[in-house]
Amino acid sequence: MRIYHREHAGRPIRVAWMLEELGEPYEITVMTREESKGDQHRARHPLGRVPVLEDGDEFVFESAAICLHLADLHPDAGLAPAPGTHDRALLYQWTIFAPAELEPPLIESAIHAQSDPDRSAAARRRFDEAASAVSNALDGGEYLVGERFTVADVLVGSALAFTQRIGFADELPANLRDYMARLTERPARRRALERMMSG
Repeated sequence: MRIYHREHAGRPIRVAWMLEELGEPYEITVMTREESKGDQHRARHPLGRVPVLEDGDEFVFESAAICLHLADLHPDAGLAPAPGTHDRALLYQWTIFAPAELEPPLIESAIHAQSDPDRSAAARRRFDEAASAVSNALDGGEYLVGERFTVADVLVGSALAFTQRIGFADELPANLRDYMARLTERPARRRALERMMSG
């Protein structure tokens, strides 16, 4: 398998993290921003974005979709509950919640912090509300679904990690800070970060 990555992009780490959790070998192709907008990469992703997973002769994009696909390829790894169960529904819920509800206001708040402080503050309030939903869902537990590490934690944890890049991770609820610390210590995540930084 091959991950297509772009310099300074944050989302491809999720795919590498999943592959490391699964013990699945993979290669990484790191592109410049210009290369990611070229025709060759647009054949992989019509918008020229990353990550893209090359799986044999086929391509899959959208980090949540890729991570769910990888979990389905390796059901024995236990990173996704059985299809048709309530826990599987919760897996979909939180895996989609991360890019739909956590990331957009977080990124908007960071982008407009200097140019439009009011817009940034409003986006931050939306993020805080979404983060509070995650905090409440943990409710003393270590993970989001079925009391075990799953794809949901990869997506939500990596979305919350953006708060470290923009400087307000310390303002998250205490249980989310603990949650992020647990995820950061996972050997597979550490290996993924090393791989992605080294290419």
